[in-house]
Amino acid sequence: MLKFNFSEFEYECGTDEAGRGCLAGPVTAAAVILSKNFKNELLNDSKQLSEKKRDLLKPIIEKEVLSFAVTHLQPKIIDEINILNASIKAMQESILKLNPSPSYIIVDGNRFKPINNIPFSTIIKGDSKYMSIAAASVLAKTYRDKYMDIIHEEFPMYNWKKNKGYPTKEHREAIRKYGPTKYHRMTFRLLPEQLKLEI
Repeated sequence: MLKFNFSEFEYECGTDEAGRGCLAGPVTAAAVILSKNFKNELLNDSKQLSEKKRDLLKPIIEKEVLSFAVTHLQPKIIDEINILNASIKAMQESILKLNPSPSYIIVDGNRFKPINNIPFSTIIKGDSKYMSIAAASVLAKTYRDKYMDIIHEEFPMYNWKKNKGYPTKEHREAIRKYGPTKYHRMTFRLLPEQLKLEI
């Protein structure tokens, strides 16, 4: 059973990201402040939910929470500052877009950097413990999946519609055959034996 909040602060925000382990596409983060009476039996860590359930939850979350924001950070930035820093930056940028401004932040995982002196806690597996992080995980995942569906139209040979940029066998075979695109993260190991990739 997900808990409503972690702290005693009125505007506690939960944040999470999606797409850290992908070879292509952005890392996407969301931040959510729940409204006081928010309840949803279906809500869980996005990884535990089917795509259908996530798509069902997305408009409910957007309509019923007090505030939410989503940020995509592109591969160019990921390559410049590394994926951990990009994940944190995407979460921070989402938090800064929230209105009202949060008085406390709970973060899925174990790494974060302070922003605007707002107190925070990192929570391992927070997306399966707290509603606001679970809601953020659903938004991050659904927004990122939608983004990958759109860029799939531009480069259908990588089948991002299905693999969403993760390192599946099919995705790697397409990289081997066609080479990387502007959406690929060049600092990632795109192929198991990198020597075969002409960059």
